[in-house]
Amino acid sequence: MRTSSKISNSSNDSPTTVSMGTSRDPADRDAVDDTTDDQQLVELTVDIGENSVYVHDITTTNEDSDVTLLSDGLERKPVKIPSAGLKRFSQELKSYSQKIKTEFIRLSFDRSVEVRTLPDVPTTLNTRLQKQVRRNESGTSLALKGLKFIGGTGNTDQQKTWKAVEERFYHMASPEGILARADFGPCVGLKDSNEFVGAMYDALTRDMDLNCGGVTKEQLYGCWNRMSDQTFDSRLEIFFDMVDKNADGRISEEEVTEIIKFSASANKLSKLKEQADEYAALIMEEMDPDNLGYIEIEQLESLLLQRDVYKRSKSIYFTQALSQALPPPQRRNSIFRFARRVKYFLEENWQRVWIIFLWVAMMISLFTWKFLQYKHRSGFPVMGYCLCIAKGAAETLKLNMALILLPVCRNTITRLRSTKIRLLVPFDDNIKFHMAIAAAIAIGVSFHAGMHLTCDFPRLIHSSEERFEPLQHDFPHDRKPSYGSIVASVEGVTGIIMVVLMAVSFTLATHWFRRGQVKLPSPFHRISGFNAFWYSHHLFLIVYICLIIHGIFLFLAHKWYQKTTWMYIAVPVLLYAGERTLRFLRASDKSVHVIKAAIYPGNVLCLHFSKPKDLRYKSGQYLFVKCPAVSPFEWHPFSITSAPSDHYVSVHIRTAGDWTRSLKALFQDVCEPSGKGKSGLLRADYMIENPKRMPKVVIDGPYGAPAQDYKKYDVLLLVGLGIGATPFISILKDMLNSIILAEQELGSIHDTHRSLSETSPRRRKLDGNELNDGASKMKGQYSCPTQAYFYWVTREQGSFDWFKGAMNEIAEGDQMGVIELHNYLTSVYEEDDARSALIAMLQMLNHAKNGVDIVSGTKVHTHFGRPKWKKVFSKLAAGHKDATIGVFYCGAPVLANELGELSQLYSKKSTTRFEFHKENF
Repeated sequence: MRTSSKISNSSNDSPTTVSMGTSRDPADRDAVDDTTDDQQLVELTVDIGENSVYVHDITTTNEDSDVTLLSDGLERKPVKIPSAGLKRFSQELKSYSQKIKTEFIRLSFDRSVEVRTLPDVPTTLNTRLQKQVRRNESGTSLALKGLKFIGGTGNTDQQKTWKAVEERFYHMASPEGILARADFGPCVGLKDSNEFVGAMYDALTRDMDLNCGGVTKEQLYGCWNRMSDQTFDSRLEIFFDMVDKNADGRISEEEVTEIIKFSASANKLSKLKEQADEYAALIMEEMDPDNLGYIEIEQLESLLLQRDVYKRSKSIYFTQALSQALPPPQRRNSIFRFARRVKYFLEENWQRVWIIFLWVAMMISLFTWKFLQYKHRSGFPVMGYCLCIAKGAAETLKLNMALILLPVCRNTITRLRSTKIRLLVPFDDNIKFHMAIAAAIAIGVSFHAGMHLTCDFPRLIHSSEERFEPLQHDFPHDRKPSYGSIVASVEGVTGIIMVVLMAVSFTLATHWFRRGQVKLPSPFHRISGFNAFWYSHHLFLIVYICLIIHGIFLFLAHKWYQKTTWMYIAVPVLLYAGERTLRFLRASDKSVHVIKAAIYPGNVLCLHFSKPKDLRYKSGQYLFVKCPAVSPFEWHPFSITSAPSDHYVSVHIRTAGDWTRSLKALFQDVCEPSGKGKSGLLRADYMIENPKRMPKVVIDGPYGAPAQDYKKYDVLLLVGLGIGATPFISILKDMLNSIILAEQELGSIHDTHRSLSETSPRRRKLDGNELNDGASKMKGQYSCPTQAYFYWVTREQGSFDWFKGAMNEIAEGDQMGVIELHNYLTSVYEEDDARSALIAMLQMLNHAKNGVDIVSGTKVHTHFGRPKWKKVFSKLAAGHKDATIGVFYCGAPVLANELGELSQLYSKKSTTRFEFHKENF
């Protein structure tokens, strides 16, 4: 179908008349001005303004009743155009005529190219047409995004998409050129949605009178063309036909139930699928108030548009404020841009920079000092620079073997976090620094051992007697040793033992072995996983013993003050030994009672412990847990999910290895199916009369973590990925408790002030000052950020059960709106996908009526897909100017880089400062 337009008057002072028509001849694509008897023309009278077109009148040249009906129902209002040029104006008219053609097709009820004329149009159809012509454009554009069957909006995108579909057709079709129904979804690019795609295939083939068993390439193109249609009405009809199985133009409750199950299955929402009957009844109750037993396409359209109005009201981003907050870009030369990048880097990482600089400077200084020292020793003429390099590397090894213990002194670091030293030292990077030192040790060992074994020892052995004579007193029996005697000496044996044990420990500590990603055949499979990493790291006891012995029995150093190894490691080893002793003694006193155990979907075990009297912790910290029934030696760290003011201590443990699997199995034996109103698939509560004994658990902690410093920020952005939400649940509960407590005490102060003001007017000013002092005191005592945004991203619907009670408690108790909660479920298709459209409708209806989200089962709205992090940061930068926002992330490393880069980007481009902290597991 083609649209032709003809401008008969272009004056700016008078209305302009434009003729637009449709041709039935698809081959005629160039004749725009010729009007034949086979064409239907529409005459528009419009005012052309500088930035708008005002429609005055619509008339028809051949008195077509359909066009007359359309003109009667058209609302006359300005239509915005980008510019005043007639070229752009003609494009606007072309787009407008396309909408008119769409209405003609709907009137004719014929999806072929030909347009038929209906002389008698019923009154109900007239009302429906007027409603659709007056449809809000912004609402329709949003609704279009919620009914997308195939991606791509432009002609170029559609052409590329069809080429890909065509290639898949040739691979999947039978030799006869028939594509089976089961292959339709993968062929058009809709995978993992068999039931939903099957219903869509049946609707398309039924509507086009095709063979439901399979389609040819031409028929596939027709189906794909309809699916990729960008008009709202076409997408709405496809969706309606999918639900309307018997094609009677009505949707029954049974048909609604079936499509809900299909949508739930496509989005991996097992709970929603089980409750399909309940939610189908909800839709019928809302859309069928007269109890007719069915709904029609008008009700479905109304539901979809209402959903997008609701979604638009819930998703407001301050784009205008952001444009004011961000300074205009300025063009600078490359030197200025480089200097600015360096400046920003130092501002963000100055703590790390000075620590690394000091560490590297110490290593270089020690290496240089020892290198020059041995250059002037008697062994240099024999062994040359090989000896100098080996001894210089040995000196750096002494330093690093001392430093590597400090980052894992957890008790010391936890205490230092509460002092002003935290302003200078990045304690959050303690494990990274530990790993960096380990890498430096590996490099030092390679130089030290390599130079000895391959360079200076061979040179010593092959040296002449005259050159060896100055060194003969440095070796046993004053004789030149052989290569074997050197290796078999105390120095050689202890050195080889240290190299082997370090190699084992370093290898099993790598990401691949520690995460169990390396799959080895039995019985070697046991050396892969966390257990192997944990036990191999305790080989350091043997390493340090060998290191001390190795440093005592030296060939070229005989005086005690020349044997400096013990001087380096004495203080760190004593400090670490004291930490382990304290941990052992403290753990023996913290055998706690398990007062509740619950097993949730996703293999998550929740444990509530009795709270020891001397246990004081901050939200965001973690503790170590040991279960002697599983292993008498292993300790595993878990974030605390309870608030400091709670009477219990709780942790949530996700099954990820041998130890956690054994722990879950142990508690599974004492748990029973949850009763009504209780959380968890399985649950056990501690009771004195309960004959089932809870397994013994020992805890050790608390220990410091980055999130514990959340109170120093004005605003919080908390991002949890899966089980990474655990430290933030404690923070949110602590904030809620502080807010409630502060409100209660401030309320009592206000009541006192009010009573004093009524009884003694002379004291009103004085008590007002006391009230301000009391409020300031409360603010200091219960200091917490003014706003907190929590984003929880998970891929399993059952994950929301983990913190269901806490989320509801926060949503209900935060009457001031300090805490903003966002749930994201990545297993559900994006909100602009037709496969999630019905889920979104149900979500809107149930939340508006019952205040509960159908996906999470809480009062917190669940978004589909992944957050648009740039929009999130834009909103925060615009809404909190000149504030310092703490960005805390806990989860897999995959998202940490993006959040860190965005924090730096928006700190540079706005007046808001973002400080990023992360915890990986």
